[in-house]
Amino acid sequence: MANERNDKKSKRRRRGGLVDIINGLLMLVVLGMLGLVGVFLYGASQFYQAGVVKADTNFTVERGSSVLTTARRLEEQGLIPQDQILPSEWLFWAGARALKKENDIKAGVYALRANSSMSDILIEITEGKPLDFFVNVIPGDTSFQVAERLNQQNPNLSGDPVVLPSEGSLLAIRYDYFPGDSRQSVLDKMQAAMKDRLDAIWQGRDTRIDDVIKSPADLVTLASIVEKETGLETERPQVAAVFINRLRKNMRLQTDPTVLYGVTEGKSVLSRGPTSAELKQKTAYNTYQIDGLPPGPIANPGEEALKAVAHPAETKDLYFVAKSANPADGHLFAETYAQHRKNVSAYRKAAAEAESEAAKEALEAEAAKDAGEAVETQ
Repeated sequence: MANERNDKKSKRRRRGGLVDIINGLLMLVVLGMLGLVGVFLYGASQFYQAGVVKADTNFTVERGSSVLTTARRLEEQGLIPQDQILPSEWLFWAGARALKKENDIKAGVYALRANSSMSDILIEITEGKPLDFFVNVIPGDTSFQVAERLNQQNPNLSGDPVVLPSEGSLLAIRYDYFPGDSRQSVLDKMQAAMKDRLDAIWQGRDTRIDDVIKSPADLVTLASIVEKETGLETERPQVAAVFINRLRKNMRLQTDPTVLYGVTEGKSVLSRGPTSAELKQKTAYNTYQIDGLPPGPIANPGEEALKAVAHPAETKDLYFVAKSANPADGHLFAETYAQHRKNVSAYRKAAAEAESEAAKEALEAEAAKDAGEAVETQ
């Protein structure tokens, strides 16, 4: 009987010890879960709370950066909290993983708003639009002007100043770049774009121009003249046709922009017509003095001007003159010199009226000032 009682007591002790172990393990599990919940809540609060930067700040996501590398740079630059119990770079990485955005980061420079949370920053660099960095080649720009633009003190471009490129070798469009790209790499893009477009346009040209436009270089030269003569896209094929018709008749091109290029060599812009002395000056580019095309382009043309020369309008026009002093009004075209003279007279009348109106307006403005009125300048 005594043995049976001892066995029962032993079994109760074993059961009680097992229960204690199970309870202890359950307690550890519960504490662990509570700890994990606490860590999660702490991490979430850090991830979504207002940021530490009190002013708008630009941040660069480098090409090929991972989310962890980006998070590390953010922390190094003080754009997310530093010296936290849980490192902010880990929290940023974990947030990106949880939101399935770890592969959505886009290279670029982003404008981060003041007080941006880690969540805000993650959304900006995965869904936002990076700041634009670009250089424009404006149709009609000379290579000297473009080289100056590239060589300006610009913290977003690197490398030595570029050497002056050949006139007409740059396609007139916008060129985006990434901060830190070299000036030479941007120039290379400009020249590559011109080569690609020129090759395609030359291959698709109207071969009827081949009697006077004998090479891609000739096409660029005439396109640069068309570009300087008119800013109206609808007029360019007609302007190109006038010059091609003149070449076919062995008439001199007699175009003012070439005269001015001979004077400035593209190093400055003259916002006027040529003087009598300049028209008589014998330069390689003065098409009032030389036959045929000048020795090269006088600017960098855009694609539409190139296409206009490749596909000129079907017309017998040999002359054109501005309709008025406003370039947006376009030109009057003529097949004969007699008609051209009438058009010139019409232009002079319109220009004189515009000049008279401007003089009248200036006098009225002066009188208004004398009367004590505020006069806005335009």
